[in-house]
Amino acid sequence: MTMRDIATPIRTKEILKKYGFSFKKSLGQNFLIDLNILDKIVAAADLSEDKGAIEIGPGIGALTEQLAKRAGKVVAVEIDQRLLPILADTLSPYPHAEVVHGDVLEMDVAALISEKFEQQQKVSVVANLPYYVTSAILMKLLEERLPLENIVVMIQKEVAERISAKPGTKVYGALSVLAQFYAEAELVTIVPHTVFIPQPNVDSAVLRLRVRETPAVEVDSETMFYRVVKASFAQRRKTLSNNLLNNLFGKENKEEMLQILQKAEIDPARRGETLSLAEFAAISNLLSARGQNS
Repeated sequence: MTMRDIATPIRTKEILKKYGFSFKKSLGQNFLIDLNILDKIVAAADLSEDKGAIEIGPGIGALTEQLAKRAGKVVAVEIDQRLLPILADTLSPYPHAEVVHGDVLEMDVAALISEKFEQQQKVSVVANLPYYVTSAILMKLLEERLPLENIVVMIQKEVAERISAKPGTKVYGALSVLAQFYAEAELVTIVPHTVFIPQPNVDSAVLRLRVRETPAVEVDSETMFYRVVKASFAQRRKTLSNNLLNNLFGKENKEEMLQILQKAEIDPARRGETLSLAEFAAISNLLSARGQNS
């Protein structure tokens, strides 16, 4: 007898009833019940039998099961202890899928990768992320320079649009710049809120980040690059020079700021959302060279 897929309304409800599972709002739990969407997520991760996958927040195993059908090894990190016995049951047909109990934000993910996967094995993170920790998890995965091939996540549609936005668009911001510094971002598909139990209030999207071997632009100090980017978007309606003065240089250093923008060939009257990654890097590198630490 072949196993029925977990990601159907009937099987999901059966599993929840069997274990008397109740959703915790505080953990942002929304379980996917649409196999077509799962196929798109898994396809975007470009998995095969010689590759590995890390899943964050497997729930009752709907996505985990589909990953286990394509990847040679799957490690799922689950924070909710109540789900561990359910996962032990639903994933029992897949001995190469392992569940680790813990909070990925507090975990040494590099150690997890080296412990659970072969040395040269290509590993991707594939996950349906809780909305409330999306940015924190993504930035942790990118900033720690983990040996990842892809990060494919289902997240709030609005956040996916922001991360993949291009300069000059309304939603381009600090998150777009910092994510694209480390990865190529691509919006794969929009996911309606109706394909979840329980249904969230907003639509989701599948976002693929192809992790770059080296960052998109060369910077002398990533810390300074971050500071420049965050200062440039501090107040969206203000000009670049106003934001930099108020949030990085201090008003007494106006001359110095104007000199740096002039050297970088950037008009101080522009707004942060019009700058490319290369332009942010130019400002950052000039500041690093001048030892600007105020």
